[in-house]
Amino acid sequence: MRIQVVDHPLVAHKLTTLRNVHTDSPTFRRLADELVTLLAYEATRGVRVSEVEIDTPVAPTTGVRLSTPTPLVVPILRAGLGMLDGMVRLLPTAEVGFLGMVRNEETLAVTTYAERLPEDLSGRQVYVLDPMLATGATLAEAIRFLVERGADDIIAICLLVAPEGCERLVEELDGLSVPVTVVTAAMDSHLNEKGYIVPGLGDAGDRLYGLAH
Repeated sequence: MRIQVVDHPLVAHKLTTLRNVHTDSPTFRRLADELVTLLAYEATRGVRVSEVEIDTPVAPTTGVRLSTPTPLVVPILRAGLGMLDGMVRLLPTAEVGFLGMVRNEETLAVTTYAERLPEDLSGRQVYVLDPMLATGATLAEAIRFLVERGADDIIAICLLVAPEGCERLVEELDGLSVPVTVVTAAMDSHLNEKGYIVPGLGDAGDRLYGLAH
């Protein structure tokens, strides 16, 4: 598994505003959308393409287009929905699937309550959207689910990650033959006793959708 922290001043600038407790939900949504597009630009460097012959107004030339099957974008509900627009803006021809997963705040156990995905993901690159890689339990479960469906290359885009979550991901995915990459804006310090990332930005879902946090 590979962790890529995107080192860019615009990424750091937008993330700083997202962290601020005084940033309201509309601003948070807009900045999260913009930040995801920046992260997606780095995350898609390895997107599969094939050559294509075209004619420009001046002369024939060889270019590239996305290979078939096209990538699949999978936001993890509910907070991952806040990242979807920023991702498909960069990959408008990608298909979109959904995984509904919830973490028990007491036991930290993860359960899947909904899914809308193709039955066969053989040969597919999959981009998973999950704002916070905290304990790593949700993302690990999502990746296993996708691999069982046949996905052969998985790239997760997270706004923030914690060292504990990354370590758990490495342990739980040990021996997995499918390459996994995590692209993020920052590796934070640690998790607190409630499993929240520190310094973090709070509950991403609550801040995206305006619920109490």
